[in-house]
Amino acid sequence: MSASESSSGNETVEYIQHHLTNLCVGDCDPITHKAAGFWALHVDTLFFSFALAALIVLVSIRLGKNLQPDSPGWFQNLIETIVEFVQTQVRDTFPGHNPLIAPLALTIFLWVWLMNFMDLIPVDLIPVIGSFLGIEYLKVVPTTDLNTTLAMSLTVFGLILYYNFKVKGPIGYLKMFLFHPFGKFFVPVNIVMTAIEEIAKPLSLALRLFGNLFAGELVFLLIALIGGGAAIGAGLLLLVPAQIALDFAWLIFHLLVITLQAFIFMVLTIVYLGMAHTDADAH
Repeated sequence: MSASESSSGNETVEYIQHHLTNLCVGDCDPITHKAAGFWALHVDTLFFSFALAALIVLVSIRLGKNLQPDSPGWFQNLIETIVEFVQTQVRDTFPGHNPLIAPLALTIFLWVWLMNFMDLIPVDLIPVIGSFLGIEYLKVVPTTDLNTTLAMSLTVFGLILYYNFKVKGPIGYLKMFLFHPFGKFFVPVNIVMTAIEEIAKPLSLALRLFGNLFAGELVFLLIALIGGGAAIGAGLLLLVPAQIALDFAWLIFHLLVITLQAFIFMVLTIVYLGMAHTDADAH
């Protein structure tokens, strides 16, 4: 490998690593800029997550104050369609009635979708703006940070535990560990299997969302490198149009991915909470 090829490879790695590094504050490694301990905050993740949550709240308040029952506009029609879609999922999936489930499912779907949507913004746009403001690292997609997806899944898991104890009672929840799924003659096996099943719920929620969005972000970075590596001349004429075509194709496909991942997170939340509302005797 020539020196120029080695230098180009190093620049590619540095470019990807830079874009995948969060703005860390607190107990952070001074060299890698990664979290080095518990008291480290990914400020960019927190900022964009709460900014998008605030956007949902503000738009909801404004829409609620300007509802037009007789002549709704396109945006009101869109929101009503989403609300009806979520209500249908809850009605078809969740047993019984709990006034928390539908608002929770709607909030999860909208919030996760908006966080995922940040992946469709050109990868260099916001980081370049941040660099002009003196911000060295800026990762704009909250769901490509495992801390975000784990925090959301652990919150859902906390609700699962709460409703398990509330609906089944402590004894009923204990019976589920002892006698599910193989009956009273396989108690040790039941305990291990049920514990694995319960732990898998938050892990599956967190890792599925994180993995898909992280991979999508990485593909956008690789596509961005195509145009960045083009030399002036014939290479520029060939590679830049290829970059634009690939970027557009991946954007369309990724739009389906981000919607599907928001939907899956919402549906699994409804399913897991529905299982928590099922009486222990049903197992």
